[in-house]
Amino acid sequence: QVQLVESGGGLVQAGGSLRLSCAASGRTFRNYAMGWFRQAPGKEREFVAAISWSGSRIDYLDSVKGRFTISRENAKNTVYLQMNSLKPEDTAVYYCAAKTLYVGRALNYDYWGQGTQVTVSS
Repeated sequence: QVQLVESGGGLVQAGGSLRLSCAASGRTFRNYAMGWFRQAPGKEREFVAAISWSGSRIDYLDSVKGRFTISRENAKNTVYLQMNSLKPEDTAVYYCAAKTLYVGRALNYDYWGQGTQVTVSS
């Protein structure tokens, strides 16, 4: 079992930045590929970014490429999502997820956090 806890969300003006963190506990973090997803009101959950256990494979949603950066610190059992140049359409609840196999943007991760709200005002 892996427990995931997101933090770092909040309210920010368009053009601003936030850094989300996801702290993992319960199993060996470095064995897991990690993903970030988001869900806006009335919309389906969508992929944002993913990173393999070693960091050698990374994938992004096209609309966040060049603005968001996913990274991980295995020694701290933490994955990050640095979000720059935020837009109102980035407003959503952001979730991190874990899976032993790198599946990139697929939704079939084994473990999910509770989410953190990101609101971008125009």
